[in-house]
Amino acid sequence: MRNGHYAIALFALTFSFMALTPAHAAPPLLAGEALAGQQNAPSQGQMASENASPQVQTAIAQKITRAILTDPYYGVFDSLGYRIEGRTLILTGQVTSADSILKSDMEKAAKKIEGVDKVVNNIEVLPPSPSDERIRQAVYNAIYNYGPFLKYKNARINYPIRIIVKNSRVTLTGIVDTEEDKNVCTLRVNQVPSVLSVTNNLQVAKPTK
Repeated sequence: MRNGHYAIALFALTFSFMALTPAHAAPPLLAGEALAGQQNAPSQGQMASENASPQVQTAIAQKITRAILTDPYYGVFDSLGYRIEGRTLILTGQVTSADSILKSDMEKAAKKIEGVDKVVNNIEVLPPSPSDERIRQAVYNAIYNYGPFLKYKNARINYPIRIIVKNSRVTLTGIVDTEEDKNVCTLRVNQVPSVLSVTNNLQVAKPTK
């Protein structure tokens, strides 16, 4: 099954994407890199450009999150995130070569957001690889066609579990209902032939007390 190239309504970000802090925000999909070129102290003019109130940063975060989640090319094999440093928006994540248009889409969307003075596009386009593509499809089947996980396949959101494959190494991002589901994902992906390693960065919506 291909990435699901269709737009979705903004999900009010139940994922906890929008557990925003005044300084930065990012979906749990990606951590994001540190802003480059900040070793030297900024001048007073630069500081004025970089300063942004918590309200402005929250508005920026909401708009870029909406842009990510509603892009028609954002599929299950892509994972995007961002960081906000003052008025600089740093785009992060990984997308497949088939969805490489996402990188330019996100940069264009970010530059249109009121309050953003600078955009740093650190989104990685994964190299084309027949082997990685086979693994993507196999991992998709192992997760989304697994009976107890059909709830995620039928979820009214744009793929709660995202599958990133690079050089036969799998990273899972997004959100699942329970810690047990998170662990089952690791077990099932480890059973997929040719997978060299699994990094499970899934967040749990209902953590055990």
